[in-house]
Order: sequence, then C-alpha cells, then structure tokens
Amino acid sequence: MGKTKVRMEYMLKAGSSNIVWSIISTPSGLETWFADRVNAEDKLFTFRWGKTETRQAEVVHCRTNSFIRFHWLDDEDHKSYFELKLVYNELTEDLMLEITDFAETDEIEDLKDLWESDIEKMRRVSGL
Repeated sequence: MGKTKVRMEYMLKAGSSNIVWSIISTPSGLETWFADRVNAEDKLFTFRWGKTETRQAEVVHCRTNSFIRFHWLDDEDHKSYFELKLVYNELTEDLMLEITDFAETDEIEDLKDLWESDIEKMRRVSGL
C-alpha cells in the first residue's frame, strides 16, 4: 500500500537558529532529545534507545542551518525519509521546526504522538 507523508510543525521560542541547528543535526544534540546514544560516521548515523534498539539512518540531503533529511536503512520504502527543517519568519521573528516523516495509515497517530513527546523533551532540555 505505501506510506503516507506526515508533516508536523512546532513553534520554538525565539532564539538562535544556530543553537537549534546543532540540536537537530549533531550526534550530541540529538542525544539530548531524540535517542539515548547517537554516533555518526560521515553520512551514517547510528541511533540507540535503551539497551536493545538500534537503527541506522543515512543523511540523504542537508543544507546547513536549514534542514537535514535522513533515510532509515532498514526501511524498504526507498522514497520515505524523516526531515527536520528550521523555518524562520523574519516578519514575526518566529522560529518553527517542521518535521516530515512517513507512516502506514494506521500508524499516523502513533507517529504524531511520538514526535510530540520528542519535541516536548527537546523543549524541556534546551529551553526552546
């Protein structure tokens, strides 16, 4: 059947986009909110949760201070990815994190709940 593209937007407190960029694009930043351990070698990121879950993702596209797009290596759908994108509104000075991800139709709500939980953790640990 194929996966459905899901887009979510989260307002962040106005702050330095450079700080937010480091939180969403570096292993040390991702470890603060996304996974327990993150290692990177070139474009290959290894994410670990707890003692047993490990997944690898390749950075398929990146524009510094703008967005980073990952593809899970174990995902059979080669067109799917998850993307973390910074959107800055110069007029209102609002900073938003736009997340694009893919899920099976019956898993969309679970996916949204998972991202909501992750973003709340990001806000708590970073003050965003």
